[in-house]
Amino acid sequence: MALLDRSEKHHTRCARVVKALGNPLVTCEAVVTESCYLLREISGAPEAILENVEKGIFQIPLSLSRSAGSIRHIIRKYRDQQIDFADACLIRLAEELNTGEILTLDSDFQIYRWKKTKPFQSLIQQS
Repeated sequence: MALLDRSEKHHTRCARVVKALGNPLVTCEAVVTESCYLLREISGAPEAILENVEKGIFQIPLSLSRSAGSIRHIIRKYRDQQIDFADACLIRLAEELNTGEILTLDSDFQIYRWKKTKPFQSLIQQS
């Protein structure tokens, strides 16, 4: 969300990292939904998110119908941390893509593991 919210203190850093990464970026529908909801007060933000999906800048390879069982197990595993659905989908996506590189400021990803034991590597360094 820092990427689209210019008033967010990490906006500049996030924008710089995304520019350096190039396109496409991979995400899931749960993150798109959550982002549209959380940024609904910023004029044009939900539309920009969907435009990025439409243009293929944000790609969505995760199939919920194929991954529901795995996501359910992830939610059960992290129940004590009160994991949300979008985070569980991102963990499953990391497993499917075989990478723990993630573009997030969410500190929960320091706790979460993909493929049961592998730590995530945030592409945005916290300062």
